[in-house]
Amino acid sequence: MNEIVLMSDPKVAAIPVAECGERLVDVRCGGAVLVDARKQDSVDAFAYLRDGVLDRLLKAEAMLPRDLRLLFIEGYRPPSRQREYFEKYATKLRASHPEWPDERIHSAASRYVSPPDIAPHSAGAAVDLTLADTSGRELDMGTRLNADPEESKGACYTHAPNISEEARANRKLLGSVLTAAGLVNYPTEWWHWSFGDRYWALITGEAAALYGPKEITPRR
Repeated sequence: MNEIVLMSDPKVAAIPVAECGERLVDVRCGGAVLVDARKQDSVDAFAYLRDGVLDRLLKAEAMLPRDLRLLFIEGYRPPSRQREYFEKYATKLRASHPEWPDERIHSAASRYVSPPDIAPHSAGAAVDLTLADTSGRELDMGTRLNADPEESKGACYTHAPNISEEARANRKLLGSVLTAAGLVNYPTEWWHWSFGDRYWALITGEAAALYGPKEITPRR
């Protein structure tokens, strides 16, 4: 198995951003995407993605069996919220491992929350999603979406061995359609997929990211 490159790796931050200026769009418009409201916020930022990412999600959806859907959980995340999530998880790790130096805390935290300065969600480039049937019932993916490594004993890792055959098959199906549509997975989180961000550029060998962080409040 190839070594996992974490978001905190300097190679990710070293990727330049050639911002293409593509707009953020509301994935709920038109009703083509099945959206779960668990991450809904006061300004509905969660439901936005770059146009190119949404196009690729729709292509992935079309490749699924007719009785299955992608279930969208969260897309765009304002940098301030990303920073809050990262610091909260880092504080949790620091309390559990007071002997760890700051560098290790930063690296360990990035398994679950991207460092704010390079976060794909804050560029509108990443989506957290899962599989569901046509009524919206989620399939077994081995862990709940957004389970951290401690809670799940590492089962949140995309290729974790400690999940059922059914969950492994469901993850494989999810990954096959999203990869075919051009997205890349963050391998410590089976639910996190992105296109156009720095991590995507590194994994695919692109010279630069297409999307950088945005400090905006999406409006309908």
